[in-house]
Amino acid sequence: MAVTARPVHEDTVPEPTAGRRLLDKVFKVRELAVAGVLVVMLLATELSNTEFLSEQGVKDLLLNATILALVATGQAVVVITRNVDLSVGSVLGISAFAAGNYLQGGGSSVLAVLYAVAVGAVFGVLNGALVSLGKVPALVVTLGTLYVVRGIDSIWVGSDQIVAADLPDGFVDFGHDGLWVVPYLALLAVAVLLCVGYYLRSYRSGRDMYALGSSPEAANLAGVPVRKRIMTAYVLCGALAGLAGALYLARFGNVDSATGNGYELTVVSAVVVGGVAFTGGSGTVYGAALGALLLTSINSVLPAIGVSSVWVTAINGILLLLAIAVDRILALRVAAVLRKQAAQMRSARHA
Repeated sequence: MAVTARPVHEDTVPEPTAGRRLLDKVFKVRELAVAGVLVVMLLATELSNTEFLSEQGVKDLLLNATILALVATGQAVVVITRNVDLSVGSVLGISAFAAGNYLQGGGSSVLAVLYAVAVGAVFGVLNGALVSLGKVPALVVTLGTLYVVRGIDSIWVGSDQIVAADLPDGFVDFGHDGLWVVPYLALLAVAVLLCVGYYLRSYRSGRDMYALGSSPEAANLAGVPVRKRIMTAYVLCGALAGLAGALYLARFGNVDSATGNGYELTVVSAVVVGGVAFTGGSGTVYGAALGALLLTSINSVLPAIGVSSVWVTAINGILLLLAIAVDRILALRVAAVLRKQAAQMRSARHA
């Protein structure tokens, strides 16, 4: 007897397992925990230093978090697909210089931002092609492109430096002005965050990212275009790193060949601390943005309470290790719960 295969509908994506659904709920709770820690930390600092949450203080906190939150948003999409992009710091640096170099020649501020986004997207295509088409491990690929981009940046920039005096006044003002305590840069970052979050939640290609991260084999069997989704994730990550580079230029008005050095580790820390599972398939870009806000707030809190800022890097590393440990413990706990439930169901059937 002939057996007709059931057609796979265009919108079909792998259904999450019970374990993955439970793990998603746990990670959402962890996002709330990060938000709670952030609020408690800020309020405690305000009690010891009443000027900390002044109008300018809040504005500085948001400005400091904006760049990291943007890059973390793109990185979160890549990590959700069970990959990573270690080149984001280098891409940010070269995109910032590209935008500044264009503005020095009298170019439009809007076109300069689009130029930076395009530069970032090009490197995203390179990373995505090597990972998805070349099937080279993401860690190896992006570590290599980190140094390649940094080398191109060093050759192009050399000993040159772009300063605020070389930039249009309107561009520099945009990097500092805002609506009351909310900077324009923060508003732009929030708009991007909401768009990416909506895309991941509401579009088939966005849901595919989670399916791919949960189980690449199952996603492939379900008809998910794996290579295309990985490419999309890397292009988006590169484009957001480019946008962050342009906003970095507007925020600080100063770019040289060292811009973005070491930034990738802070970005990965923000993403993982914010509840995005490094094993893929769980977490949200909102959690990654919360992680970015937490890490940048720590950088502001320590000096405010009289602690040397040299501890910032060590604290970020400790938080990253704790987040990875928590991820592992939660995964083991969820697996144990599911095994217990499965055993109970088998006992009930035999009863």
